[in-house]
Amino acid sequence: MRDRLLRLARTKYTRVNFQHLTELLAAHERLPLSRPTVHRILTAAGVASPRTRRPPRHRTRRTRMPQEGMLAQFDGSHHAWLEARGPELVLHAGIDDATSKMLGGFFEEEETTAGYFQVFLQAARGPGLPLAAYTDKHGIFARSPRQPLTLEEQLQGHRAPTQLGRVFQELGIQWIPASSPQAKGRIERLFGALQDRLVTELRMAGIQTKEAANAFLPDFIARYNARFAKPAAHPEPVDRSWPPGLDPDTIFCFKYLRTVANDHTVALGRDLLQILPDGRSYAKARVEIHEHLDGTISVFSQGRPLAIKRLTPATSAPVAARRGTRVNPQQPPLRSTGSRRKEGAPSAAKPAAHPVPPRADHPWRQYDQVQRLKAARQRQRTESLNA
Repeated sequence: MRDRLLRLARTKYTRVNFQHLTELLAAHERLPLSRPTVHRILTAAGVASPRTRRPPRHRTRRTRMPQEGMLAQFDGSHHAWLEARGPELVLHAGIDDATSKMLGGFFEEEETTAGYFQVFLQAARGPGLPLAAYTDKHGIFARSPRQPLTLEEQLQGHRAPTQLGRVFQELGIQWIPASSPQAKGRIERLFGALQDRLVTELRMAGIQTKEAANAFLPDFIARYNARFAKPAAHPEPVDRSWPPGLDPDTIFCFKYLRTVANDHTVALGRDLLQILPDGRSYAKARVEIHEHLDGTISVFSQGRPLAIKRLTPATSAPVAARRGTRVNPQQPPLRSTGSRRKEGAPSAAKPAAHPVPPRADHPWRQYDQVQRLKAARQRQRTESLNA
């Protein structure tokens, strides 16, 4: 058994900490050894645990919340989750403060609003939405106070919320910013455990893509919670289930305010939308555009959906990859420049040196063709009368 343990620790289970190795041996190799036995055998053979433990610095511990759902911590972890097999990803995750239960997780190439939308969706469909969210001061959650106010914000007297800030307002979630990583130590310790255990299990499963990693997460989260979740001081949870009759797509989407042009079109970045006639005019009206996580777009006027036609071809790229940053709902989405920058940072894109000519199917060209046809017919009439 000692030789088999050493062979497995040096080959199949390399770079696995002793506690996790003990559990994997019992679950997959039928070696029911205790952790002290594994530690004694491997240490005597010169095999050290990859996760060393340093004496912690003296800090005052914050007492856990007494009930599940009172407070949840959210953050993103940049790490080589797929090691050399795939791209470097960011894990968006949330953890309940009272029970250390992992509420959800989602991989993206960068830390994005869409990634946190997916985590909140998993929490809403699972244990429920928390009363308060404890995060850092990333620009995804709130705009920097050093950023100048837009003219519309100056007229309103306050800063417009970010997309996640708007979701917090609509769902009644209190946002609490942390001043240091140590203040949200619960989720920092979660990422420390996941960078050890999750990386190992992703390697054992041979996962190489972001899509496969996201498909692997639900089963892992269920096993992680069964192993590490703690009972709350008061057993009655206060997290809220999703309100019946409310469509999550109307909340977890990107919302922008736009003014309808005289030809009943609205623009969202490079997308041009035509509002179809319904018996009334919407020219110069303010409408709200919803861009959903699956890439579809809806337009609302005073809460009423409008029939639209997309004049630009839809792209198959996901929402988070198609648009670089989404911070202020009052501002248009910025185009990505291909560089790695966090959401909320100013775009490095340079303005075009020459105006881009309209496409062949653009309404302006159609209008121009109609006007030219009318002018040609008028010239023919004039020439026939003169003759």
